[in-house]
Amino acid sequence: MDSIPQVGVLVDTSRSYGRDIVRGIRRYVAEHGPWSLYFESRDLRSSFPEWLEKWPGDGILARTVDPLLLRQLKATKLPVIEMRTTVLKHPFPFVGMDNRIVGQRVAAHFMDRGFRRFACYVDNSELFFQQRCQSYRDALKERGFECSVFETEKAGSKSQRWDQHQRRVAEWLTSLEKPCAVFASNDQLGFWVLDAARRAGISVPEEIAVIGTENDKTLCDTAWPPLSSVQLRGQNVGYAAAQMLDEWMQKKAQPPAVTLFPPGDIIVRQSSDIVAVEDGRIARALQYIREKASADIGVDDVARKVALSRSALERRMKALIGRSPGEEIIRIRFSHVERLLAQTDLTLDAIAERAGFKYPQYMAEAFHKRSGMTPGAYRRQNRV
Repeated sequence: MDSIPQVGVLVDTSRSYGRDIVRGIRRYVAEHGPWSLYFESRDLRSSFPEWLEKWPGDGILARTVDPLLLRQLKATKLPVIEMRTTVLKHPFPFVGMDNRIVGQRVAAHFMDRGFRRFACYVDNSELFFQQRCQSYRDALKERGFECSVFETEKAGSKSQRWDQHQRRVAEWLTSLEKPCAVFASNDQLGFWVLDAARRAGISVPEEIAVIGTENDKTLCDTAWPPLSSVQLRGQNVGYAAAQMLDEWMQKKAQPPAVTLFPPGDIIVRQSSDIVAVEDGRIARALQYIREKASADIGVDDVARKVALSRSALERRMKALIGRSPGEEIIRIRFSHVERLLAQTDLTLDAIAERAGFKYPQYMAEAFHKRSGMTPGAYRRQNRV
């Protein structure tokens, strides 16, 4: 036992992201262990096990929200890797998500689907929620779009009741010019938006489309309609944090102060599954391209589908979304490539076939030119 590292895992398991972090830790230990792990089911406010203060362990992996827990972690004098950015100023190396990319990705997704009116629903209690919203607004501003922002207290807090909270959200949603794309800085807020929209008689996704963050399956699947959400790479975070702690314990070299990973894909569910273009034929063309881009379709196929001449289709699409039909087909195909690289172990030949490319070598070279990295490098960096 003396030769086996003893590691405490103080990670909340009440949400999908925390459970994914634990899965990443487990994967690292399975590959590089054995470790003796102290682990129990927790939520973010769970107390610090008193015996850990005098525990003869080797390191701790934690997600900290409570100032008391932070002081107790410091008191252990053990190597600690932190995996939750909070308003607390902790002294530990941090591993987590690049939340600025989250907002940029959602803004690009909504704009690609033709939205021209935008809103953001943010909980300002956490810096990373603010970063998600601010990067969303910045990405929109770069393209000349405004964004309505609604800041909220937590529903059920002492200052307001649940029904009062939802009435305020419904009033805000009613005031928005529609159709409107709404980004919620976490899935809890997204869930509340959908409930408030239903109370107000606002159609989702036809009048407002909603995307949350964290892809918490319980919240997303329980929401009505089911909530689209940005998938976070908790397993990558957990694996990297465990690897850094292992090297710290063995080599006594403290890891970098901050290590960030890009988020995963937007998991599209019914709450945002729409193309917001007021030109009906172009909306149908975009829908057709999204559904059939991986098949062997061309611009003429799209034009026939929506009963437009090729030149009219080109002109109207360019005016509405800034891309030609051919550019949109290629963009969708490469988005399929990115998803398959990140989420599967398929070979490049299989990915090329599924994404609509005849020649894998051409796909790989074009992907490198577009993204600045090889398919293999993209897969390693974005692995779910």
